[in-house]
Amino acid sequence: MPLVSPFETSFGRISERECIVISIFSEGLVGYGECVADRDPGYAYETTGTAWHILRDFLIPAILGKDIKSADEYQEIVSEVRGHLMAKASLEMALWDLFGKAQEKSLRTLFQGERQKVDVGVSIGLQNSPQALAKVVSEYLEQGYGRIKLKIKPGRDLGDVSIIRGSFPEIRLQVDANSAYTLDTAQTLLQLDNFNLLMIEQPLFEDDLWEHHKLQLQFHTAICLDESILSARHARSAIEMEACRIINIKAGRVGGLSEAIAIHDTCKERGIPNWCGGMLETGVGRASNLALASLPNFTLPADISATERYYKQDITNENFVLNSDSTINVPAGGGLGVTINEKALKTFTLTEAIYGK
Repeated sequence: MPLVSPFETSFGRISERECIVISIFSEGLVGYGECVADRDPGYAYETTGTAWHILRDFLIPAILGKDIKSADEYQEIVSEVRGHLMAKASLEMALWDLFGKAQEKSLRTLFQGERQKVDVGVSIGLQNSPQALAKVVSEYLEQGYGRIKLKIKPGRDLGDVSIIRGSFPEIRLQVDANSAYTLDTAQTLLQLDNFNLLMIEQPLFEDDLWEHHKLQLQFHTAICLDESILSARHARSAIEMEACRIINIKAGRVGGLSEAIAIHDTCKERGIPNWCGGMLETGVGRASNLALASLPNFTLPADISATERYYKQDITNENFVLNSDSTINVPAGGGLGVTINEKALKTFTLTEAIYGK
């Protein structure tokens, strides 16, 4: 699916989104899921290629023909497959969609979410210059986004933030490094304390909680962990180690909505705020994220921008729009609350496979 504009982070630049959409058929109903893995192994080791392999050869055969009554039961069935959390999460999303449709309840209701609309912001990739970045930020503020997130990397950090904060002194602003720094090179980031940021997201390696702990001690600004948190167990360790003060939750990154809810509950019990991250999802994954972000401990704006932020044509009939108060409504229909635009899906489809017994 072509993006409205290229999106660049510290690990690469993309102009098209390649993804896997799952359809599960059961008792006359169809549940939809989306795998958030990218084509390339930049954000994570999983790719659409590895996910296709794991789904085809392990996960789908493990559930075909089984009467699965809960997400916990599904997770038990696929627990023998080590890792590959994005592939696992895509099937679980489709099952949740089925569970909701069968009960005629939205995912927000099944999750006991409290919000009918979610406070959101926009994530802005690296631009050609700080001046070009300021222009893009201004355009999104005019569209009504109340929180701005900037991607940073070594050499494109303090200058970009300084320009944006100077131009827009009152906006809610945060930055995301996507593990682009070491503990040594991150010393230059200490000056970010001067810019009144909401948080600094994932500055160091994803597998290093201890060095994040050491860096957080040097910052007044809260460090937020993203790639480092793959489970409620990781979240608990990070909190006890004081490696961060905020945790981002992406259901695809942690193996599914059930684990995402467990992380939310762990953080809520310990007073650590959450926000819901995004992975350039189609309307399928966007609906799932909105349902998750309706839970009470998601107290910071989510990376769930309006459909038009990323796609001129989505694969769902429903487009998500930004409200005047920088929120997006949580779908209220059964399951995910979205329907598939079959014509658009066919237009974008590269390949498909059907499995059944």
